[in-house]
Amino acid sequence: MQATYSPEDNKIRLYPESRLDAETFARVKNAGFKWAPRQELFVAPKWTTSREDLAVELAGEIEPEEMTIAERAQAKADRLEGLADKRSEQASAYRNAAQALSARFEFGQPILVGHHSERKARKDKERMSTADSNAVKASQAVGYWLYRAESVERHANYKNDPRTRARRIKTLLAELRDLQRRINKAYKALDIWNKLTTPDEIKKASGSYELCNTSLYYELDKGEATAEDVKSRMIAAFERITTSASLQRTITHTLHRLSYEQELLGSVERFENEITPTLLQMFVREHGADKPKGKKLDDGLFSVQCGAPLPVHIASSDYVELSADEWRDLMQRCGYVPPAKKDAKPPLLNFKAPSGQLGYVCPYRHEVVFVPQIKMTKAEYAKINSDQRGTRLSTCGKFRFRIAPNSNGTGQRHAWGRAAILITDQKAHATPDNLLTVEEATKRMTKANA
Repeated sequence: MQATYSPEDNKIRLYPESRLDAETFARVKNAGFKWAPRQELFVAPKWTTSREDLAVELAGEIEPEEMTIAERAQAKADRLEGLADKRSEQASAYRNAAQALSARFEFGQPILVGHHSERKARKDKERMSTADSNAVKASQAVGYWLYRAESVERHANYKNDPRTRARRIKTLLAELRDLQRRINKAYKALDIWNKLTTPDEIKKASGSYELCNTSLYYELDKGEATAEDVKSRMIAAFERITTSASLQRTITHTLHRLSYEQELLGSVERFENEITPTLLQMFVREHGADKPKGKKLDDGLFSVQCGAPLPVHIASSDYVELSADEWRDLMQRCGYVPPAKKDAKPPLLNFKAPSGQLGYVCPYRHEVVFVPQIKMTKAEYAKINSDQRGTRLSTCGKFRFRIAPNSNGTGQRHAWGRAAILITDQKAHATPDNLLTVEEATKRMTKANA
């Protein structure tokens, strides 16, 4: 048997040389492999340590998959197009048969009831109707198989699209964080259990879902297990997680997949701006570090300290210190792109409008709206539900102002509308020079929409 792995789709494939015996077949099926009859192979939907171990046991080694996703998609598309051609030939054959049978009825010859030709005529009419029906079904099948072939090629192109690959990298980073989080929690739990000494402390810890197995808590509560027994068993359980070879293999495999996807996507540009402790915390946190604390040292180095060991591809312990250039190199190797700084919002101003109203562009109807300005204290404004108050960008786009329901409105409450808010017990700003009138704002909006 030959075993292969494809990093493109993260699948293990088994190519048997002959029919498997019942025991081996059951093991392969229980491991999650499915038989692909057209390709004559077993395929697993995704890589796991158990599937890799089984493939190595059966084949001796796992080789790189020679056929790419594009080649496999092309082979499948060719096969589907062949089916479409076959159905097209069948449709033509049925159509020709129907035309041949209809020759006897082409001049409007009716079926002569009671005549010796009645039986044959009715049989020919039935066969003609069946051939017509089969021709229609075969023609519909042609469209179906061609659509399937087109979908296969489109899916292969989608998988290789750079935007899809970038999203796949984000998914792999999320998986890496989940794996690292399991190790982080185990180290923190071990630290807690090692510090517990009295039975009361152990019993209290055993009641925590994060620190203890539920069954052990009930055993301790019923007196079926001692506090020391529970402590030793939980320490052993968390030590198994921190030293789990399967977990480490999965993390290593995920890192290899990340490296593969990032190489195909293209290397990221080296970050040349200023290195800050906050930036380093964001970087290591994205790769699964537990509550990192960055610090700038006196000698120009930058350090990161965590409550649990850092991810293995960043450091081998819970502490690392590097120079600014070394951090930049590490971020580039990991494919990390620091988030771009968002543009600063226009200032929030609190001033009295000369005309008694302020205008903004409605974000829903994209039209200029002018609302009256009302006075309100800071406490009164805070009492308004957060869903009903907010800010709006002025028509000139240079500043923002607060809005809320117009408490001075008349009639039913839903008809009050909105109002600009002037906070009376807060610092008042100078009136901006670029305030627009209703006519100027409407004219500018009309020109922008045009």
